[in-house]
Amino acid sequence: MAVSGNSSLPRRPHVALFAFPFASHVASIYSLARALAIAAPSAIFSFVSTAKTLESLPRTAGNLRLLPYEEEIPDGGSSAGFEEVIDRFLEAAPGKIRAAANAAVADVGGIPVSCVVSDAFMWMADFVAEEMEVPWVALFTASPFELLAHAHTDDLRSRFGIMPTHADELLDFIPGLATMRVCDLSEGIIFGNTNSKFALNIHSMVHRLPRAAAIVLSTLAGLEPDSTFHNTLNLTLPIGPLNHLSPPPSNPDKENCLPYLDSHEPSSVVYVAFGTFCALPPAELVELAHGLEESGVPFLWSLKEEIRSNLPEGFVERTRLRGKIVNWAPQVSVLSHPAVGVFVTHCGWNSIHESIMSDMVMLCRPIFADQRMIARAVESMWGVGTNLNSSITREGFVRAINAVLKGDDGKKMRKRVVEIRERTETALSPGGSLSENLKSLVELSHPYGDKRKRDEEKFIGSNDYGQWRWKMKALSVY
Repeated sequence: MAVSGNSSLPRRPHVALFAFPFASHVASIYSLARALAIAAPSAIFSFVSTAKTLESLPRTAGNLRLLPYEEEIPDGGSSAGFEEVIDRFLEAAPGKIRAAANAAVADVGGIPVSCVVSDAFMWMADFVAEEMEVPWVALFTASPFELLAHAHTDDLRSRFGIMPTHADELLDFIPGLATMRVCDLSEGIIFGNTNSKFALNIHSMVHRLPRAAAIVLSTLAGLEPDSTFHNTLNLTLPIGPLNHLSPPPSNPDKENCLPYLDSHEPSSVVYVAFGTFCALPPAELVELAHGLEESGVPFLWSLKEEIRSNLPEGFVERTRLRGKIVNWAPQVSVLSHPAVGVFVTHCGWNSIHESIMSDMVMLCRPIFADQRMIARAVESMWGVGTNLNSSITREGFVRAINAVLKGDDGKKMRKRVVEIRERTETALSPGGSLSENLKSLVELSHPYGDKRKRDEEKFIGSNDYGQWRWKMKALSVY
């Protein structure tokens, strides 16, 4: 490891982490930062995001420092549309990252950055890492299936063209995506606006990712695609679930969701939540409400006040004795409550993790991005839920609720979800695969001790020796 001046003592490792400050991306990379800071107490971690997102993060003492990007970037509350705000941010990102990296060094008394970690959407952080001659690690916060699909964008476009009509055709020519269909792909790959700034940014990302020293995937044990995935994009490190590795402090249950659940029988309540940024089309919201009413089951529905005007007239009054609608619910606590029997979800990747780690089965109504692939995996690969696909009808919803809460299918799903949760807990325990991957990530910016000599002896005389020497120089760890 490099030394400072004439000192015989090595510098403290200094890891700079750069967030993509939108949706759930900040929480994911901050969870990774917290886990790394705990695992490497002798290192310094500088976490960079917008001032607004930093305000919402739980404060931690010690070796994890929070710094804002210079010249605040407009957020979703500005007059610009959400997509326009993201486009502006991505255009400014290279300069913001460079300035923030310099500020992080100054903030810790000149200790240089030894490793750059960024959200994969912030792939331009690699340019800054390259200038500093330090490794770049990318965190992909969405599902591994999504990353694999993006990695094969050129192949998919060559095979299907843009806006294909054969939506149900399987992607079985891509190892790891054999059960996925064309219609499960995200917007921007072969349909939707493939020339939007965001789609072009993702396309640039997958061409840059093979340069990363490692690609961190937030996942559960065995949920990522098969081993050929790891050969597609260099070194991948499944680590997670991130929100389980380093959970933030729980927020207060201001609307008394948990006392409401306490009054119900085990596995009897339907919990409905579509995340912070997803919303059903108004017509489907009406169908979902009618389905909840006609099913006769108790429910807890996280639904923003401004959307409730779309509910059927009289719905709230007719269901008030067996239903509760709130603006926000403490989701992890709700999912782990014994009264909840099924989770109606948009299939956000973090929500899937929280559901499985709570032994909860799902009814899936994906809305955009990787949610269609996740919903397909929930039903067809993992067997832990039912995919309602692209539209909710009251009749279909009632059938699905009855099958999950009362039928044999629901029993099989609950057995499968317990198996995945137990497998993940084993992988998270000392010596488990997810735990070892976290240790490997720590070592990218942490002293290796006598490991260099052992590794050099291992590689000398092999065809990989030159590559090993180059990587060790890039990592600056010896």
